[in-house]
Amino acid sequence: MSTQMIDIAGVEGIMRILPGVKPPSDAVIDSLSAQDQVLLTKLLTEPAEFIGHPEFADPGIETRLFGTPSTLEDRTATRFVECEDSITDAVVAGERVPALSYAQEAHLFNRFNYARREVLQILSNHMGQRLSVKGTRLLLAWGHRVLRTRGVIVRLNMPLVLAMAKRTRLTNIDFNEMISEGNMALLRSVEKFDCSRGYKFSTYSCRAILKAFSRVAMRASRYRGQFPTEFDPAMERSDHLDRRRIGIEEDCVDELKHILLQNSAGLSEVECTVIRERFALGLQSLGQEEGPKTLEQVGRVIGVTKERVRQIQNKALKKIRVALEDQYLAA
Repeated sequence: MSTQMIDIAGVEGIMRILPGVKPPSDAVIDSLSAQDQVLLTKLLTEPAEFIGHPEFADPGIETRLFGTPSTLEDRTATRFVECEDSITDAVVAGERVPALSYAQEAHLFNRFNYARREVLQILSNHMGQRLSVKGTRLLLAWGHRVLRTRGVIVRLNMPLVLAMAKRTRLTNIDFNEMISEGNMALLRSVEKFDCSRGYKFSTYSCRAILKAFSRVAMRASRYRGQFPTEFDPAMERSDHLDRRRIGIEEDCVDELKHILLQNSAGLSEVECTVIRERFALGLQSLGQEEGPKTLEQVGRVIGVTKERVRQIQNKALKKIRVALEDQYLAA
């Protein structure tokens, strides 16, 4: 990636840069909190951009926007000392905030974009280089200001998404899905809104939210074309093969009993005894409740070792398999 430095002072309109900054040393990263590490990764990997404004070139703009010069709380801090702000404090506290005037709204968006501008400035100053300790903490401090201001703007305008969703009459579309798409459109609108054009944010974001609802409707229409019925977990997997396998097993057991009863496999008396005792076949008819016996137990019945019982069993099973193939499977 090119390491050319970019002068963004006084630039108006959208300015964007792809981060090409090397992360700080492992020792610096380890000294950060988990939240700061996640934010640092986001700032170093995602494109940085801001919406410029003519006032950003004024010498005292930072104090006018944030109420105080941007100073870190201490040498290890990753956040600036914030001045009290009635709107931000009310939103963070969950209080009801009246509709903002154009001036109040423009002030918030200028704070948001100025903070993004400073993030981009720090990245451009370290392009192709490793972030210093001071640069890392300043980058995180401005990044926190970006997130804090964006959160305030989004919370103030979330009722707009709900109102638009209630007005939009779209059949066969889940209301929660509409709200989700509307919130995503609201977030994108915050990133792209230019307050210097003279109109309020609601005018700009309403069109984006309606477009998001339209995309939801188009996706739902395509989905209905491919899947005309609702999802039914019972139809997801048929038990036909399982029932067929169980039926075949039961038929095989019945046929095995028939083979033993008729001795159509040509088993000797010892082989029949071993099979009956080993697999408990025909015991119910004799009124016995015992289950299958082990090789050693069968050996005690017929007076041989368990290894000899295994040999007799295998020989008998081969004869039965041939009889099954001839009488049942071939049919």
